[in-house]
Amino acid sequence: MKLDRLLAITMTLLNQTRVSATSLAERFEVSLRTIYRDMESINQAGIPIVSFPGSDGGYEIMSGYRIDKQILSLDDFSSIFSALRGVRSVTDSTDFDGLLERIGAIMPNQARADQMNVDFDLTPTPNDKQKIVLIHQAIKDCQLVQIDYLDNKGTETERTIEPMGLFLKGYVWYLYGYCLMRSDIRVFRLSRMLQIRTMPERFSRRNYSLQDVEQQFMGIAIFARVRAELLFDQELKTRVRDEFGSDEVVANADGTITVITFYSSMENAIRSILSYSSYVTVIEPPDVIEELQLHIRKLALKYKV
Repeated sequence: MKLDRLLAITMTLLNQTRVSATSLAERFEVSLRTIYRDMESINQAGIPIVSFPGSDGGYEIMSGYRIDKQILSLDDFSSIFSALRGVRSVTDSTDFDGLLERIGAIMPNQARADQMNVDFDLTPTPNDKQKIVLIHQAIKDCQLVQIDYLDNKGTETERTIEPMGLFLKGYVWYLYGYCLMRSDIRVFRLSRMLQIRTMPERFSRRNYSLQDVEQQFMGIAIFARVRAELLFDQELKTRVRDEFGSDEVVANADGTITVITFYSSMENAIRSILSYSSYVTVIEPPDVIEELQLHIRKLALKYKV
């Protein structure tokens, strides 16, 4: 995890005179480009990093600089500790235990008490949790995984993947990695994995990060291709508030609610809109209305007496 790595790099720099980017990349099993980004992140966090070129070059923390408890506020300590506990609960991995102990040891007493007031429940469904534990280990060991995968059209395929990372978006867990069938980076939703098998073959991690995945796959063009304006009856106001962000919801004077939202595909848009039954009206766009009318006619034929 990036937070764990950044803290470990900072502690390494505090305990050693000078460390090269190559040695850091080998130690933490990441690319040089990732180390360069990490150094930038540490600098932006307020810890001055000095770089030295040449054969004896490397990174150092600026002479005379020291880290004390005052760098982090009580709220900072509480948030970090609670977030780490949430990540720890996802995999049941003991990798975070040492980090939690180190963070806990330097936390002010008040922060240790306050952190019990805020918690991040990242726990996946039992089915997804089993997949996460298996995939997490495969990522650490750089082992290939083979999955039986169901795409959004219901087509089942067998994929062999170099797993690179897991991430949570909204309430959904995803795996990103290099798909040998597609010869490219792909994102897979855990709930659509019917079977997962760890392969004995190992791989060398490619120079690809989660930031690259977000730029390529998580933008509006991929995950939000269909825009829709919906008008909900007031009977659904509680559900609407639960399912949509506050910036998407507009309360009207007559009690109805207008929502402008985005869907990843037309299929997902229709499936979601139909789940609201007759309590929603699609205002626009016309192609969504036409597709919805087609599905309603098909439903009517199924129940025609």
